[in-house]
Amino acid sequence: MTNATINLQTASAHQVLAAAGKKYLRPGGKIATEQLLQWANFQPGATVLELASGFAYSAIYLAQKYNVKVFGIEKNPESVAIACANIRAAGLENKIKIIQGDIFHLDDILGKFDYVLAEAILTMQSPLGKSKLLTSIHHRLKPGGKFLSHELLARKQEVEIHNDLARIMKVNSTPLSEVNWIDTFAASGLKVEKHQTGSMNLLNINQIVKDEGLFNTLRIFWNVLTQSSIRQRVLDMRRLFHQYHDELGYIILSAVVE
Repeated sequence: MTNATINLQTASAHQVLAAAGKKYLRPGGKIATEQLLQWANFQPGATVLELASGFAYSAIYLAQKYNVKVFGIEKNPESVAIACANIRAAGLENKIKIIQGDIFHLDDILGKFDYVLAEAILTMQSPLGKSKLLTSIHHRLKPGGKFLSHELLARKQEVEIHNDLARIMKVNSTPLSEVNWIDTFAASGLKVEKHQTGSMNLLNINQIVKDEGLFNTLRIFWNVLTQSSIRQRVLDMRRLFHQYHDELGYIILSAVVE
């Protein structure tokens, strides 16, 4: 999806950051995701269902590093086309398959998986949406399977943060507290075995360099500086994150089917 095809004033935050060139759009950054994947203890040949696969960057990483098979579902057809091209370029057509679909229709997918991976997906759902999606995830996991999740944390002021995030991020971001995330998982039959919380790092300069590398970081900053529509949205996000510096963070959770 290019800048020409989206309205950057009304687009969701992740679309704006992607237009700026950012590849890693997780609240805890790459280091938090890597910790989550270490908890998974992937075995070669294990099957992973990835929700909202985007351009397949995570799927390719998983297949290359952990020798697993990834089945991804992505709603945006342009993203699916780019993902398939990236998979072909990596020579991983035998290990990764991405389809166009809706994460709220996981029952349409045949079979069950050893793992389900979802990053920054549940945060954007209402309480009812979270419950429905977690129940579907439960149904797609094999007995003893693991759900791996990386989400936005609201240590307190959940309602105020939700309202301000919806206004600035242009998406229904509804982060929960640590206790409420764990309870929400449990209500859908998913027992959290491990979890970790930390600071919000999405727009932290040091974290961006670690996630993106120096070259892409410079490209991102150039795009932000030279494109006023991107710059204004990013500045609004930074102000919001600064306002809730002590309340906003990330949480990673590894849960098993009860």
